[in-house]
Amino acid sequence: QVQLVESGGGSVQAGGSLRLSCAASGYTDGSNCMGWFRQAPGKEREGVAGISSLGGRTYYAESVEGRFTISQDNTKNTVYLQMNSLKPEDTAMYYCAADSSFGGGACYAAFRLRADFGYWGQGTQVTVSP
Repeated sequence: QVQLVESGGGSVQAGGSLRLSCAASGYTDGSNCMGWFRQAPGKEREGVAGISSLGGRTYYAESVEGRFTISQDNTKNTVYLQMNSLKPEDTAMYYCAADSSFGGGACYAAFRLRADFGYWGQGTQVTVSP
């Protein structure tokens, strides 16, 4: 059974940084599309950043481009989201998502189009104060 375990959320002042981690266990497929969605109260879920272990274009939401960086350690089946220059509007619950059926370019599209991923983490809260 695949499990996604997130860590690294918290509270920070505007301009600060946080690093989220998501470790996947139980995968038997060597390929994976992983990344992050977020949802703030009263707003729709949005894809934040996504990356494929097969390579291809990395996805970033326009609102985080240049401030957030997603990276992966395939040996550990873990993805990281380095969030710098945080803004109050980044406040949300952040969810890790993974699905091995989205490969390469499909992974980019899956985050951009907010596809239904097969596996989700429990969520980690990020709060940015002014």
